Amino acid sequence: MQRQLQEEKVFKDPVHHSVYVHDMTIWKLINTPEFQRLRRIRQLGTTYLTFHGAEHSRFSHSLGVYEITRKIINQFERNGYKDWPQEEKLVSLCASLLHDVGHGPFSHAIEHVFQTDHEKWTCDIVLGDTSINRVLREAGEEFPDKVASVIRKTYDKPIVVSLVSSQMDADRMDYLLRDAYFTGVNYGSFDLDRLLRVMRPHKDAIVVKESGMHAVEAYLMARYQMYWQVYFHPVTRSSDMLLRQIFRRAGELYQSGYRFAFLLPQLAQLFERKMTVDAYLSLDDSIVQTAFNQWIRESDELLSDLCRRFLHRQLYKYITVESIDEAFLNGLREEWLAIGLNPEYHLEVDTPIDLPYDVYKPGTAPDAKDKPPILILDEKDRVSEISARSDIIKSIAGLHQGKYAIYYPEEELRERASRLKPSTRELFGL
Repeated sequence: MQRQLQEEKVFKDPVHHSVYVHDMTIWKLINTPEFQRLRRIRQLGTTYLTFHGAEHSRFSHSLGVYEITRKIINQFERNGYKDWPQEEKLVSLCASLLHDVGHGPFSHAIEHVFQTDHEKWTCDIVLGDTSINRVLREAGEEFPDKVASVIRKTYDKPIVVSLVSSQMDADRMDYLLRDAYFTGVNYGSFDLDRLLRVMRPHKDAIVVKESGMHAVEAYLMARYQMYWQVYFHPVTRSSDMLLRQIFRRAGELYQSGYRFAFLLPQLAQLFERKMTVDAYLSLDDSIVQTAFNQWIRESDELLSDLCRRFLHRQLYKYITVESIDEAFLNGLREEWLAIGLNPEYHLEVDTPIDLPYDVYKPGTAPDAKDKPPILILDEKDRVSEISARSDIIKSIAGLHQGKYAIYYPEEELRERASRLKPSTRELFGL
């Protein structure tokens, strides 16, 4: 049974001003070791190397998602909307608060290298032998399963899932505003209060009142700008690339039997793909950076150099090209080998298309991870997908732009420039 605190708890927040906690379950979850760990996980991974203010944590973001969800539900209940199932309030709040508890160091970097999934880890933490699980079970033996199914998007109340995971969910609303604030840009700004006022529960979905369509357009345009100006920033992509390369190289060395001068047990488990929940929860940004600081002294020159570059912000440079084919890439790889560079590590090609962000997708594809579209409710109680009503949204829906970027270590390439083909020297400005 849901219990209320005798006196509400208030967190001061730079984005929402205040985050209010009234429920004992929420207060206890915030104070678990697993949730407190999120203070040590940066929300934007390596973006602080591009935008120096981007030091905010998954902890503050998770509180923000909870607060937006709380505001939405309060608005539904205050207005007496019959399509909102009031008994689902606590599970919605808990899922919103815990949705990112499974994130690892530097957020998505580890996922790329080790094929892990933070949502799976979140569910493992919610369902495992953890303080979070014990707090949730106080609300009912089946309650952890309910929270996990919301995070998995399999919960039998789609309207609850859409609060946490849709194309206009509390998660995205918070990270746009929060990331814009801490990176110091204006691109992510939109009228959150207006957007929340025009949201409605309708049957099994959350829709937007027709008169609020312009507020949704502003929200989606903010997303569009943030993706291209912040999340897709080529310097951040370079630091992400170095991070992935460090983990890849360390993993290769571990598998080959290399004897590390310094290796934490939980990193060994990571390389063996035998990570337990306890070991995973002991990983955070500071632990990984400590390892990198020690690996600078390793005898493997490649691992040492990659760690030095990352910690000292000596990132790879990049050039952009309109298109790339395999024959062109193979030619570059051969040149790299001929001049003594490792094409597996000293030559990387990047395109924004493979990023884990999307601006807006009009419909749901067969991929189960696709999120429900944004729906508009007109005065005659008819529902339509927003890109069918808005030329602005139609123009950016599914849009991919940007050029290919080729990343390389500038100093090493410049030292060997005389041995490159004239056309390659010209391409790289050497």
